[in-house]
Amino acid sequence: MQAGNAIYETIADLPPVLPVFPLSGALLLPRTQLPLNIFEQRYLDMIDAALSGNRLIGMVQPASEASSAQSDTPALANVGCVGRLTSFQETGDGRYLITLQGVTRFALGKELTTYSAFREVECDFAPFATDLTCGDGEEDVDRNGLLKTLRDYLDANNLEADWQSVSEAETEVLVNALCMMCPYGPQEKQALLEARDLKTRAETLIAITEMDLARSQNDGGSTLQ
Repeated sequence: MQAGNAIYETIADLPPVLPVFPLSGALLLPRTQLPLNIFEQRYLDMIDAALSGNRLIGMVQPASEASSAQSDTPALANVGCVGRLTSFQETGDGRYLITLQGVTRFALGKELTTYSAFREVECDFAPFATDLTCGDGEEDVDRNGLLKTLRDYLDANNLEADWQSVSEAETEVLVNALCMMCPYGPQEKQALLEARDLKTRAETLIAITEMDLARSQNDGGSTLQ
């Protein structure tokens, strides 16, 4: 796949070690974009290092919100997604505004002991090698079922969508964009990230949304406003 000006044809094109940015509730998927506001010094340092190197950063959630709140080095989830830094802007007040473009998921291995303030881990890309293939598994997705669930959710929350853009979107783009835009919590987003393939990711999103709709009907209103 191509991310910015870089092309990653196989997992051999990716580094065995990545700096990681633990961020609860953040979801990055292959070929999607994630804008980030960077202000903490250790992550400013991480961006500086990425800019002078391969421009790759691993996005990963803490293993639990409790561990994230209690520690500067919380336990990390088992799966993250590597993103290439494709946009960078200095704000003038010490922050960076960046955009990461998702490349592929990875399984987290051993965390390295380094002198840097940010964390680095060994990465196993092999379980997710097909992430590098654009559109892999699109033909297996129940697109009509996904769109029906989207309509039900929008109707229940008095929301509208640009249905022309939705209908024109490639299936992979549609599934991953809906997953990234969904207002669900860290556990649900991790489940979407770890879904085996695009079909399973779409099915997981449908199931989560249907459960929320059922809860909202029982409670008399949406739980995700």
